[in-house]
Amino acid sequence: MKFKASLTHDGVNLLDRRFMPALDKVGRICHVYLTRDHAMFLHNLLNGDGVQCVAQFDKDLLFLDYRISSKNEDRIAFSLDLALLHRALRSALSILQRQGGCDPRDSVGSPLQIQIKLLKKIPAGSQQPTPFLSFETKGHKSAVIHDVPISRPLSRDDVMELQAALDMAQQLPQTLVQVPDLAQLQNLVERLKNVGDLLSVSITQYGDLHLQVSTGLVTMGSEFRRLRVLGDRADAPQGNQNLTAASRTRLAIERGEAQSVQVSMKHLSKSLQCHSAKPDCAYYGIAPQGACLTVIYQFFQPGTRQMDKSISLHCRLPVLEPDYA
Repeated sequence: MKFKASLTHDGVNLLDRRFMPALDKVGRICHVYLTRDHAMFLHNLLNGDGVQCVAQFDKDLLFLDYRISSKNEDRIAFSLDLALLHRALRSALSILQRQGGCDPRDSVGSPLQIQIKLLKKIPAGSQQPTPFLSFETKGHKSAVIHDVPISRPLSRDDVMELQAALDMAQQLPQTLVQVPDLAQLQNLVERLKNVGDLLSVSITQYGDLHLQVSTGLVTMGSEFRRLRVLGDRADAPQGNQNLTAASRTRLAIERGEAQSVQVSMKHLSKSLQCHSAKPDCAYYGIAPQGACLTVIYQFFQPGTRQMDKSISLHCRLPVLEPDYA
């Protein structure tokens, strides 16, 4: 198998300033999954433990001269430490700046010369070749190589299992509600964390999102109403405005027009770390039969309200069984 490419200006900025810091907070170890058309960072898709996170980029957004080949339909997957990957990326950028290369913050100047490729090397003190993701930084005066250790690339069967898990993770809930004010939601969750470890999340087809934490002594929550709805929607019954949030939610569940699940506050807080990637809005939904809570982050094309289809980011939070909760 072979992989070789050069990072684009936009790809460098996107990874260094936004996605590497966000994804590292979700989990330090993740899978990198490369296909003919996309590069992906995947958390917890194979072990099923914790928050599943999928960050997908069109290859042309991150790379130039993208070359990939393998016997598994040109698909390559391996795991690595995101902190080490970010360190190699920042090291390459600093070398370019010191040697008079293009400042990544500047849109003019010579193109960045950061080439990455998969290779095997025999480390000092070892007799076995070890796989690496190698960064070669070419400045005006010299070239510097920074090798990031990776796992052994996944076998054909493991890649097929990863692809199947990815296909399942990309299935959308039947109802999604948009939360436009991400900072407000993050501040609310920070307050609720001080009350309890379990969070009840209810979503109605009317566009209501209800968050609540209950302990033996305290119940605290908040409700977002009349949010934008994608997918299955319904009109709120007359007289609902006179009911409490809990009563409205209970009646909506009885009508089959809402779902409610309990998730770990720790898991939700991890998913909110994706705000560091600076999405423009987020959608929340509950999978059929309450299988998981899905959070989809949406990015707009610069200067517009049009969706940027070259980037996708979403999380799936496992729900807690009623007996455990």
